[in-house]
Amino acid sequence: MSKAPTYVPGHQLLEGKNVLVTAAAGTGIGFAKAIRCAEEGASGLVISDIHERRLGEAADKIEGETGKRPETVLCNVTKEDEVQGMFDLAIEKMGQVDILMNNAGLGGYAKIVDMTDEQWNVVLDVTLNGCFRCTRAALKHMMPRGQGAIVNNASVLGWRAQEGQAHYAAAKAGVMALTRCSAIEAAEANVRVNCVAPSLAMHPFLAKVTPPGLLQELQKREAFGRGAEPWEISNVMVFLASDYSSYMTGEVLSVSSQRA
Repeated sequence: MSKAPTYVPGHQLLEGKNVLVTAAAGTGIGFAKAIRCAEEGASGLVISDIHERRLGEAADKIEGETGKRPETVLCNVTKEDEVQGMFDLAIEKMGQVDILMNNAGLGGYAKIVDMTDEQWNVVLDVTLNGCFRCTRAALKHMMPRGQGAIVNNASVLGWRAQEGQAHYAAAKAGVMALTRCSAIEAAEANVRVNCVAPSLAMHPFLAKVTPPGLLQELQKREAFGRGAEPWEISNVMVFLASDYSSYMTGEVLSVSSQRA
């Protein structure tokens, strides 16, 4: 197993940009993206989450490590009025949203024969429908201005099969398709939509929802013999949000070290 590389400092890739990050509290990719955006020079940053306490803690940590305190807003992405409220606050605080980082998602483990309708529906509603609601709101704001970038968080499970993950895999495959279709519709307005498909990003919450032993097995399948650090995924998402990827839209970029 290889060691994770040294944390890479920011290079001002988002200088002058106003960024909104959903599901940014906690210890996973969402928080890693939020703090990376601050480190990359974002002039405005709004973070959202469904958990009030963790959202406040995330803002405190970002301020402590970067000196920049993000604005915060509670948002349940399964509720249209809360999504609209999130965008209203972001526009009020920053003037405009240049970049949307869609991160809200929900997983779990259940075999199809044991899975209830509720288990299926809640994963699809958060992970796919939530991404749709936020993308729709962002496009309504960005397209009239003729600029903007949206970066979604999919998964290699959108392509691959894994036991107990039918609901999550279906949702992430939907995120990939939503990314491609929305990119085609937004291109005429110079708005880009891309997504990443991570294989395995290690964080404490993942261990809580994964059967014992499975994480170790999944890590062995990776070429480096380890899962990615969340910041390794967020670095790629920041690239897609930045002007360095100005010719990329509708792309699903695999962020994995799995053997071919």
